[in-house]
Amino acid sequence: MKTLFPSDSCKEPLLSSINPQSWLQVERGKLAKLPPESPSSIESLIKVPEPPILPFYKPVDYVQVLAEIHEELESCPQTEWSNLYLLQYQVFKGLGEAKLMRRSLRSAWLKASTVYEKLVFGAWLKYEKQGEEIISDLLLSCGKCTKDFGYIDIASEFPVHETPSFVPNDTFFLRSNVSFRIGDEKITCDRRKIAGLSAPFRAMLNGCFTESSSDDINLSENNISPLGMRAISEFSKTGRLGELPASLLLEILVFANIFCCGTLKDACDKKLASLVSSRQDAVELTEFALEQNSPVLAASCLKVFLYELPDSLNDEQVVELLTSLDAQQRSTMVGPASFSLYSLLAEVSMNSDPTSEKSVLFSKQLIDCAVTARQKMVSLHQLGCIRLFRKEYDEAEKLFEAALSEGHVYSVVGLARLSQINGNNKDSSYEKITSIISSHTTPLGWMFQESSLYCDGDQKWGELERATELDPTLTYPYMYRAASLMRKRDFESALLEINRVLGFKLALECLELRFCFYLAIEDYQSAICDVQAILTLSPDYRIFDGSVAASQLRVLVREHVENWTTADCWLQLYDRWSLVDDIGSLSVIYQMLESDAAKGVLYFRQSLLLLRLNCPEAAMRSLQLARQHASSEPERLVYEGWILYDTGHCEEGLRKAEESINLQRSFEAFFLKAYALADSSQDPSCSSTVVSLLEEALKCPSDRLRKGQALNNLGSVYVDCGNLDAAADCYINALKIRHTRAHQGLARVHFLRHDKSAAHAEMTKLIDKARNNASAYEKRSEYGDRELTKTDLEMVTRLDPLRVYPYRYRAAVLMDNHKEKEAVEELSKAIAFKADLHLLHLRAAFHEHIGDVIGALRDCRAALSVDPNHQEMLELHSRVNSQEP
Repeated sequence: MKTLFPSDSCKEPLLSSINPQSWLQVERGKLAKLPPESPSSIESLIKVPEPPILPFYKPVDYVQVLAEIHEELESCPQTEWSNLYLLQYQVFKGLGEAKLMRRSLRSAWLKASTVYEKLVFGAWLKYEKQGEEIISDLLLSCGKCTKDFGYIDIASEFPVHETPSFVPNDTFFLRSNVSFRIGDEKITCDRRKIAGLSAPFRAMLNGCFTESSSDDINLSENNISPLGMRAISEFSKTGRLGELPASLLLEILVFANIFCCGTLKDACDKKLASLVSSRQDAVELTEFALEQNSPVLAASCLKVFLYELPDSLNDEQVVELLTSLDAQQRSTMVGPASFSLYSLLAEVSMNSDPTSEKSVLFSKQLIDCAVTARQKMVSLHQLGCIRLFRKEYDEAEKLFEAALSEGHVYSVVGLARLSQINGNNKDSSYEKITSIISSHTTPLGWMFQESSLYCDGDQKWGELERATELDPTLTYPYMYRAASLMRKRDFESALLEINRVLGFKLALECLELRFCFYLAIEDYQSAICDVQAILTLSPDYRIFDGSVAASQLRVLVREHVENWTTADCWLQLYDRWSLVDDIGSLSVIYQMLESDAAKGVLYFRQSLLLLRLNCPEAAMRSLQLARQHASSEPERLVYEGWILYDTGHCEEGLRKAEESINLQRSFEAFFLKAYALADSSQDPSCSSTVVSLLEEALKCPSDRLRKGQALNNLGSVYVDCGNLDAAADCYINALKIRHTRAHQGLARVHFLRHDKSAAHAEMTKLIDKARNNASAYEKRSEYGDRELTKTDLEMVTRLDPLRVYPYRYRAAVLMDNHKEKEAVEELSKAIAFKADLHLLHLRAAFHEHIGDVIGALRDCRAALSVDPNHQEMLELHSRVNSQEP
């Protein structure tokens, strides 16, 4: 939802409002209707697949690894920076931190010390930004150019080759010219200039060879044509090659290599590189570039292949070229960036098809390029996973064993699965995992999740409970428990269990399972809701192990639900929006998009919900669809403004809002302008402008859903200005049109009026109404006594374990009670599954306080890997670093 200020789902509570301790200040169809081949019983309908083995780098202690990377970046030569940022990217990929992954890639590109690294990481960023071309176009329409990651002038990045000067023997240069005979033709050249091309020519024309005293030298056997020799003669005089055809340049390049003419070769190399304009050109010239050791031409060909990712990897010739290089050829084409190159190519290939032969070949090249232990861990484990996916079990086992021996503990998961596949009893696999658990003082959730696969009954249940305790973000334990309860026909408990994870993590596999639950109990209205939410997130999603398109099942289920009119849909959307039922709201909008209703408005509403559900990629897709289906120019400008704003281009978003208003006054244009102005202006006096803009918005036609949001935002501005009466009026008016979140604003007004009990009661109303209420519990914790606060924050952690404030609060209380060990453990619980700056910052402060300088420094460095520019973290790091023994 677009609100004037960050929503409560992503904003920490005001620390001052809960009497924070000093430690908190260190930071701010019925089944018969299904196709005949579909499942026909609960047992067969509800299947929970084993958790996938992730082909990623997953260190047991990612904090330690991030700290080590940061420490190395502080002391290593610049030539190592890009490799270290790539490793950092791989750590964040294993943690599922998409934003941090992209930032690491950008750092690798910015800190690149060679043309090859600039080329590879620029292409990688371009690949990552697929589908975002519209943003560049919109910025261009605002007069702002964006950096093209894919463009690089390769030739200009290579140094110019200079032939060493020499002192000629004047005895032999009395004759200024020499003729080279090629077949029946003679080409007259300047003897001194030709001798200056290379040491072999100097020896020939100015040494003790017979040719040095001859005016006529036969070059017929040296594979150079008369036309080529004339071009060489001209180059010897001018230092330039004219506009020559590629075939002649290739001939001259071979000749230059034979006679060691460095400047001539360099010129040919760069001239040929400038002629590479298509993929076919690159394919035809790559082999020649590698044979002749021509780095500029080879890199230029590679640039074409990388610039066209992922399409270029559908070209068999390209794949054959890139997967058959030996070490020398890799050095010619990509210099010291071989590991980076094949990391990119393997990732692109695996994103397309992890079981393909090219995924195998690129990963094998990656192993060949690996130098450090960490690089070997990444590449060996990745290829092990690919072999496992392809059911090449013997090869997979060798690779997992090699990765494990290099120190990648997570690879034991592959070995345990293979042990069972190979017919060994479960005990063998169980022992592999339990030996890992027993060897680590702080085991991780995935270890117990894996061990649960090799035991049964209460023991299995206990292992899964432990997995959830250590890492509540793992979806498999919830799914298994829910499915088990469903098989026992404890439908209510099964739904409660799967709803636990869907309350904070909108995972498609969990939505699919709940959809199957609803089918099993013939609750088709709820089933249609979930399948429509699935299709909103992933239009091509397939259910039942990929055997049935979700869209096909939706058609079948719709036969069993009541058809809603457009008016019914708006009423349903209003009800669900008011109940903060985001998944239900998504479903209604999906259904409305099939009608003749204005699609631009609906896609825009869809994007608001997806942002609130922390699905930014899907939200951007919906926002682009809103732009595509805008019914007018002013409406389109509003959606363009939101696209720019949501991608960090606030001023340009503001400009789009103003353009829209100039064409037509509308609620959304004024709302966008108010939002963007409040975010971009540092001037406190702009509050009055924001107020007037929101008041103008409220005068324009719109539905109550959006007007309630505008009233809520207006109330927030009034609170910040100290006008509590006006703020209260806004919140009360918002509540009158069922904008449920206004309870939170009104609670804040009560609190600022020193009526804490009224604030607590107001938040209780929100908790009672909202379907998703973890943020409401967290906000209410500000208004209760310590025991009530503790109870509310425990509820927050149960509902949404990804919210970090409860961990921080509990840790601060423990620290104030001189329970230092327990305080650190409380933070460590969350850090184990969430790379959060605030948690790491607070734990670093704790370590510093108790004199654990090494622990403090480790957390500082890991935190600065998450946010290198965090000022307070930089200050703490500097202070702790000065204490290091």
